[in-house]
Amino acid sequence: MDSQFTIVIADDHPLFRGALYQAVHMAINDAQLLEADSIDSLTNLLGEHPEVDLLLLDLKMPGANGFEGLAHLRGQYPDLPIVVVSASEDAAIIQQVLRLGALGFIPKSVPMKELVNALNTVIGGDNWVPEGISLHPESEDGPDFASKLASLTPQQYKVLIMLRDGSLNKQIAWELNVSEATIKAHITAIFRKLGVKNRTQAVIALQQLDIKES
Repeated sequence: MDSQFTIVIADDHPLFRGALYQAVHMAINDAQLLEADSIDSLTNLLGEHPEVDLLLLDLKMPGANGFEGLAHLRGQYPDLPIVVVSASEDAAIIQQVLRLGALGFIPKSVPMKELVNALNTVIGGDNWVPEGISLHPESEDGPDFASKLASLTPQQYKVLIMLRDGSLNKQIAWELNVSEATIKAHITAIFRKLGVKNRTQAVIALQQLDIKES
């Protein structure tokens, strides 16, 4: 197996991707770095590079709002180490990220030296969270829905996000280049997996995984 470390940086802000790029190279000289700026491009990237060793994930990117992207990725790639890198420093958000199976949480505000230390820690296989945060969060009701969300296929997840954004079946079918009947079948499967009866319930359930703005 190739000893080179492959790391994906998933963030829709080019400036911050650049800062992470620099920090990763300071932590590991010869790391192979791949970039994604949306959940779609990230999913494609992970499909093309199954050997990825670490994913650095921003919680808010096109195609994901709050925890839903993390929950979906944990379901599709259960063995992939994921570290969330986020502008938020809310302890409740960090705890939820850990409950959803992330290896760590790095605030975007940390100085470069601390960022490099954090990356060295997670690359070594250990957890890293800001000082004062427990690595063993108590369970809550939310993650139960997160595990249901994780059971969706990538296509079903895309359909659900479009439903949340208010798209009609016809629009979703056109966007995904499939028939309306296929979309209806996806929606039926989504409702069954999430344990909801209609679009409204699905959207409300999905909002459990949104990040509350303070």
